[in-house]
Amino acid sequence: MRYPPQLLDEIRARLNVSDVVGRKVALKKKGREYAGLSPFKSEKSASFFVNDQKGFYHCFASGEHGDIFSFLIHTEGLSFPEAVERLAEEAGVDLPKETAPNPERQDERNRLIELLECAATFFEAQLNTSSARHARTYLERRQLRPETLTTFRMGYAPNNRNALSNHLRQAGFTNPEIILSGMQIAGEDIREPYDRFRDRIMFPIADTRGRIVAFGGRALDANQPAKYLNSPETPIFHKGNLLYNAHRARPAAHDVDALIVVEGYMDVIALAQAGFAHAVAPLGTALTSDQIQLLWRMTPEPTLCFDGDSAGKRAAYRAVDTVLPHIKPGHSLHFSFLPGGADPDDLVREQGPEAFAQVIAQSRSLADTLWDREWESGDWSTPERRAKLESQLRKLVLSITDTAVRTHYGRIIAEKLQDAWRPAPRKPYASRDGNASGNRSGGTPRGQWRKGGQQAKKFGAYGNISLGHSASLKSSSFVALGTASHKYREALLIRTLVNHPWLIEEVAEELAELEFHDTSFGYLRDALLSACADEKNLDTATLRNHLEGSGFAPTLEQTERMATNKCHAFAEPDADRVIVENGWRHTLSLHQQQSLRDQLAEAERDYSINLDEDALARILELQRLIATIVPNEATFE
Repeated sequence: MRYPPQLLDEIRARLNVSDVVGRKVALKKKGREYAGLSPFKSEKSASFFVNDQKGFYHCFASGEHGDIFSFLIHTEGLSFPEAVERLAEEAGVDLPKETAPNPERQDERNRLIELLECAATFFEAQLNTSSARHARTYLERRQLRPETLTTFRMGYAPNNRNALSNHLRQAGFTNPEIILSGMQIAGEDIREPYDRFRDRIMFPIADTRGRIVAFGGRALDANQPAKYLNSPETPIFHKGNLLYNAHRARPAAHDVDALIVVEGYMDVIALAQAGFAHAVAPLGTALTSDQIQLLWRMTPEPTLCFDGDSAGKRAAYRAVDTVLPHIKPGHSLHFSFLPGGADPDDLVREQGPEAFAQVIAQSRSLADTLWDREWESGDWSTPERRAKLESQLRKLVLSITDTAVRTHYGRIIAEKLQDAWRPAPRKPYASRDGNASGNRSGGTPRGQWRKGGQQAKKFGAYGNISLGHSASLKSSSFVALGTASHKYREALLIRTLVNHPWLIEEVAEELAELEFHDTSFGYLRDALLSACADEKNLDTATLRNHLEGSGFAPTLEQTERMATNKCHAFAEPDADRVIVENGWRHTLSLHQQQSLRDQLAEAERDYSINLDEDALARILELQRLIATIVPNEATFE
């Protein structure tokens, strides 16, 4: 809501800037001002000054300047309304109430918040009673210090069906309010309502303003079916919208520009005690899109830390699918996996904070984690399986809604696929006496292997195959043109698509799988697919404007310069649809044929070095495939 200027002036008048700033910065009086080290920049001598009379602070090191509201915004990551609300409460200034669409509903919410605050105080007191001795023993075994218990307001729910509800009724709350708050279980088949939490360690759950809106409870009886139990959904609690410890972690996250997301309450508390105050946790469920938006309001690239076991990986991989459609420039996630099935609590207790810090330092990006997940999900040893992997990755990349981010992901995935499909390094030729191929002076001369020796007999039908480049390869115009033919044909394919955008959707599948030797054309291909996915029925002008705006103007100019042969009229803007389709198919066919010839040359080189039976079989297969497509090539040329 908008706050009137006179209200803000009244808050400023009631609070000294030095009092607000002094909670975070050690200030010393210097004349009419206060001085201290900058909270915005590391420094050794004071260059940060506060003037209460003028109502502002100024930092000469960073140039930051502002009042009490901007100080909270810049040092604690609060929004302006949140800063106003906090300072107004501190100053004793009543804020104007928003016109609620349902005043009765707002009153109900306020009553539930008061009820849960009363319950938290009750649980805290119960932790110090004789009946909670075993609860205290459990917490001591987890090495939690008394000040940590106080900070997180941890408590104990007595092993009694009505202890809490009786206390709440005595405090003035009604039975319907107690049931609505989730603190009691009731129903048509339940004769008498009873307390939801019994004989459990209690963890208050607060909203982003620090108001308690729910509880989590950890069972102390090993026979309990639910180790952890949370409050149900209520008018003030929606577990998919909140994160445990978010209200405490936000200022710490703002200070260190980092945020850690772990799986449970005890992990958060143990990390905070070990010095990682910037830790939060989801509330017993998989991470939701609303929780991701809340994380991004605290820091743009939080790190999700999971156990290294299979369950932890499954949780991480679910988070990948959740966040992928929402990533945007500068906003993403990182992933860390703990070693040996340990959790953060175990790690900091047994190996110290440094061990955990090392795990976080080795976090992996969202793109790498996405690739790891897909790569680990199958065996990609055959062409069909590889095509399946590429299809899976393409669908995942297309789920990214931001065009710029999607384009970059497409490039990264394409590079990873190219690296994955790259042939393994060849083993050096070894002669009978162990000499490698680089030393031909000893051992059996290579010629003897071709004159009917044991190796030739072993190859059988392959023994009389001709070596060196095949006749079809030697006479091919593709060999004569070399790399230039690749670039020309790739430029021709791209130019055809730019001048005829309707074709992109028709050939999207084979276009996505096409290998480009010129990486700039590969990137442009990814951009074309992304543009087609974003908007149907693109015209050439709109497509060109989009591509040039995305930084592809130089590549477009390159295609115009290279693919200008008059005999390739199908690539021109005014070409007939049938001519375009036929020309595209012919050019694509030639491009694929050239790839086969490149593979043949590679296989022949491989055989000439290693005399490997598999290479011979590959040569025969490639020669067979090339023989079947030569007529098409001749007809086209």
